Amino acid sequence: MNKTEIIARRILGWKLNRWDRWYDFEKGIFIPVDEFQPDQNLEHAMLIVERLKELGFTYKTAGARQACFNDVCETGNTLAAAITEAAFAIADNSSVPDEWL
Repeated sequence: MNKTEIIARRILGWKLNRWDRWYDFEKGIFIPVDEFQPDQNLEHAMLIVERLKELGFTYKTAGARQACFNDVCETGNTLAAAITEAAFAIADNSSVPDEWL
């Protein structure tokens, strides 16, 4: 799995409906895999920010290229990339308790 897949599954709670689309059970919508690009699209990255806030994380930025969720801070070429990196660090390290997923 790549970073986007890990974030979609572990943080956003989406399920892969087919090889080419996610399903968001909360909103009841399908999201094409190739259209969800949080590392390149700030609007998509902000979906991650909102979800992590719902899960109790505090979000802050330090400039236009660094994002932090609680004590997990990452940098990227853009703010969207930094958010994606920080979210991946949380998801990949299993810092989000299973009952939140």
